[in-house]
Amino acid sequence: MIVAWVRRFAPMSVALIIAAFALSLAPPKTLGPAWLLGILAAGALLWVAVQPRTTQRDDMLPALAVVLSALGLMMVASISPDLARRQQLWLLTSLGLALALGPLFTHFRRFASFKYIWVLGSVVLFALLAVFGQEVNGAKLWIRVGPVQYEPVELIKLFIVFFLAAYLAETADVLAQAKPWSIRANLKYLGPLLIGWGASMAILVLEHDLGMATLLLATFATILFAATRRVDLIVGGVVIFSGVALWAMRHFPYVATRIAVWRDPFADPLGAGFQASQAYYSLAAGGLFGTGYRLGHPGFIPDVATDYIYAAWSEDFGAVGAILLIALYLAIVWRVLNVARTQPDLYTRLLAVGLAATLGFQVFIIVGGVVGVFPLTGITLPFMSYGGSSLVANFLLVGLVWAMSARPRQV
Repeated sequence: MIVAWVRRFAPMSVALIIAAFALSLAPPKTLGPAWLLGILAAGALLWVAVQPRTTQRDDMLPALAVVLSALGLMMVASISPDLARRQQLWLLTSLGLALALGPLFTHFRRFASFKYIWVLGSVVLFALLAVFGQEVNGAKLWIRVGPVQYEPVELIKLFIVFFLAAYLAETADVLAQAKPWSIRANLKYLGPLLIGWGASMAILVLEHDLGMATLLLATFATILFAATRRVDLIVGGVVIFSGVALWAMRHFPYVATRIAVWRDPFADPLGAGFQASQAYYSLAAGGLFGTGYRLGHPGFIPDVATDYIYAAWSEDFGAVGAILLIALYLAIVWRVLNVARTQPDLYTRLLAVGLAATLGFQVFIIVGGVVGVFPLTGITLPFMSYGGSSLVANFLLVGLVWAMSARPRQV
């Protein structure tokens, strides 16, 4: 019994020790009161304590989420004390929701029964965004309710995964056997799938949020290939998306500007290319081992706490620190994929693959944008960037996969 409790709490205990050390480095008076940090630590321990005694789970998943969140809070504190205090409240909210929804997540297989409800929920959220959304930097992504501002697309990305996993679990065999040239067979079973996914893609493009559109495309392609192993469907989806992206680039100045900055940020270093050029300076200043925590100057980047937190981290901790950070993300993605590998049913496997793709591609897209591999899209770096919407969605993602990893406890 004692050994079982030690095994259960060991990963989170180590995570909290790392978190405490990281936050002890934060500038004085940038974080909230000590009792708030204590509540966060107690909430993290309670999160892993409430799992059923008859099962054991991959307790490294919540531990890794806590470590990344602490490192993110440490970086945000060095940039803006005000944002750091807000981030703490969002962390408290995220942990509270993960705890509250934990019992529901244990019944995750029932989510498949509501596959069209997830699509309807996404459309409703998009409609609310179209009517009440606030436009920032050319994209209408946020809804404000009093002092709280939330980004609905963070929840929508999870809803789309729920829908895709449920639908493909029912039709995977038929789609896998359909011939590429059989238009009737493909449309019959791909129709609802493309309507649900395509509607969200279209609305995303209309909202000028090609970053989340790219993320959904990558997630869609990953789940579809995992279910059918059909390369032709993936190629077709990429071709269609590329055409839509080219159209958006010609019709939306916001998108065209992002492309132009990616091609040559130094063409307008004091205007549109200012953020990107300053981010490159931060990456260069970091070198191999970094300038040291709080010794860099990431504050020159206007949106450093959100879009460019990876540049700030790389300046302080260098290429070695940047690689270690990516390794933490790879550890989470690998463990989520391992959950998929051990599941007996197709729906759960596809759900886990979709959630792994959502997290992994989000990191890939934002890190690739910061280092200039492709245009910056403005999505957040999970757990690290300032932003309550992202924290809530990613804590729920980890909480769900953690529930999915449950297996009978070995005596």
